[in-house]
Amino acid sequence: MHIWVDADACPGAIKDILFRAAERTRTQLSLVANQQLRTPPSPLIRMIQVPGGFDEADKYIAEHVHAGDLVITADIPLAADVVAKDGHALSPRGELFGKENIRELLDLRNFMDTLRSTGVETGGPAAFGAADRQAFANRLDRLLRRAGKGQS
Repeated sequence: MHIWVDADACPGAIKDILFRAAERTRTQLSLVANQQLRTPPSPLIRMIQVPGGFDEADKYIAEHVHAGDLVITADIPLAADVVAKDGHALSPRGELFGKENIRELLDLRNFMDTLRSTGVETGGPAAFGAADRQAFANRLDRLLRRAGKGQS
């Protein structure tokens, strides 16, 4: 398993959890963003900078992800691409995207996008908080254990 992070909008607290998990489980971790990000010195952790532009990080991840890899993203279309390749997609809030829910989530996302384009105010997600961090950490731990990458 390789962990890919759609890192442009990923909260710092989630990146910190991922850095620790990569070291603990000896798992390759790649952060993909259109700006340089600081990462801890580790042969397991790398930063990949892509050109600026709409969805460039998403395109890079979608091209490089393999079956069984894990992608951390809040982007539903990217999650759909990952699931189509038999990968796992997990949001920074701990929501697991899979074959059983991705179509519905993609349809809802497209519907909300249509509403916004017509001028309807749809609001945004709730503020990211401690409960989100905990939900993410718990789900990540379960996924890594299932992949045979649990604590040694």
